[in-house]
Amino acid sequence: MTTALITGSTAGLGAAFARRLAADGHDLVLVARDTERLRGQATELHDRHGIEAEVLTADLSADPGIDAVAARLSDRRNPVDLLVNNAGFGNKGRFLDVPMADELTMLKVHCEAVLRLTSAAVEAMRERGRGGVVNVASVAAFVPRGTYGASKAWVVQFTQGVAKDLAGSGVRLMALAPGFVRTEFHERAGMGTDNIPNWMWLDADNVVAAALADLSRGKSLSIPDPRYKTLMGAAKLVPRGLLGGITSRTGRKYGPQ
Repeated sequence: MTTALITGSTAGLGAAFARRLAADGHDLVLVARDTERLRGQATELHDRHGIEAEVLTADLSADPGIDAVAARLSDRRNPVDLLVNNAGFGNKGRFLDVPMADELTMLKVHCEAVLRLTSAAVEAMRERGRGGVVNVASVAAFVPRGTYGASKAWVVQFTQGVAKDLAGSGVRLMALAPGFVRTEFHERAGMGTDNIPNWMWLDADNVVAAALADLSRGKSLSIPDPRYKTLMGAAKLVPRGLLGGITSRTGRKYGPQ
């Protein structure tokens, strides 16, 4: 029996990872800020799949929360075999419309927490010669579109760089870059979604299935849908200056209202 730790486990892709990994027989460490919601999730997954689900309440926008999760990942007596860094959020508004404190909080969660938790996990995994890390990014990483995209670009570059550094160690790292996924993400950020075309939406369970398949194949980057693979391939052919204008207009059309 192996153990997976998932941050932001109670909603969205985190919940989808928890469902899939529990169904596959993995024990879980569920990490989020809402203790009651975590307990409910842990009970449901235990009763449905017969796995052990540990609850760890932590706010990854603050050092004590990151420290607590890093300590759990460093526990050699109860090793974690797979880390899913999924916790994240979006800020509504253009740059300078969003308070600086909120921008810094986003970087804390998307970058510092991912850096520190990945480090804690892979150090222990490398000692055992096996393990995996999935860092959830976004296709926004590949277009010039604000602080959110910039933070996710960091996640992709960081993950792929570390994957190369650890090649041959038995530890796999992969950045997951989905497009629009039907989750609570936009609602919690106060973002309207009625103007997003249906064809752009992905199912969370399908995204997770594709991600885990790509991880097993040893990929360091997963774009889990042919539609978005095509879009990102096309984006590479567009000059960066022109792409910036297109994504700015598209963001206003399909992004927060």
